[in-house]
Amino acid sequence: MKKTYTTNFDLASIDIALLVLRIGVGGLMLTHGTPKLINLFTSEEIQFADPFGLGQATTLVFAVIAEFICSILVILGLGTRLAVIPPIITMLTAFFVIHAADPFQRKELALMYLLIYITLLITGAGKYALDYYWLKKKA
Repeated sequence: MKKTYTTNFDLASIDIALLVLRIGVGGLMLTHGTPKLINLFTSEEIQFADPFGLGQATTLVFAVIAEFICSILVILGLGTRLAVIPPIITMLTAFFVIHAADPFQRKELALMYLLIYITLLITGAGKYALDYYWLKKKA
């Protein structure tokens, strides 16, 4: 019971929490990125939002990179701080541009993802990540 109310940091618990956070957010974001990846390779005409005028296909490619490829990198803990930058940009775009006129309930998912990705940008992947093991071997 004492441990429940302590304010001391336990680095092992933080590393486990970061692992759970990375696997959770990466897995959930894959559910958004996988249909986009499939859409990218279908023979049908691409219909995707193009908020910056780059073209629908180009914007879809950027979304696939952010939501599919970067999600896998985040799950593995490989280049995590760099891998969360594209999803951060994507979630900022979703929140402030794509869903700007929508009610808050419609855009809060993008905000939750954004906050998690910013947290991972600040903290890094933690001990249970490929980054940690590769950097440890180099040292």
